[in-house]
Amino acid sequence: MARLTSRFWVDAYLARLRFADIPGFVVAHGDDTGGAVLIKLNTLDGRAALFQRSFDLMADTRVWAELAGGDEPEVDAAITRQRGFDPDIWVIEVEDRQGRHLLDQDGLA
Repeated sequence: MARLTSRFWVDAYLARLRFADIPGFVVAHGDDTGGAVLIKLNTLDGRAALFQRSFDLMADTRVWAELAGGDEPEVDAAITRQRGFDPDIWVIEVEDRQGRHLLDQDGLA
């Protein structure tokens, strides 16, 4: 099966957010073809969560797992650490008071 490039996935994700009237933007531009993608969900109340796509060995699927959560500065520190390990990572920030990120929808899950 062919894999989508990171850039294509990010562009499609941002378009899906726009259709749902959820603000989302690129904080860090990673490698266009193979960079991993981190999604920061900012609920605009000082709290945030960070999601990363990972492989679930038990279910043999890819899932969006919460990498960090809590006060926004703590999540930002986790992003900084991840970017220190891998400078090719994309970081997308989603701002939604209701906590919507759409990562559980068909085509994104």
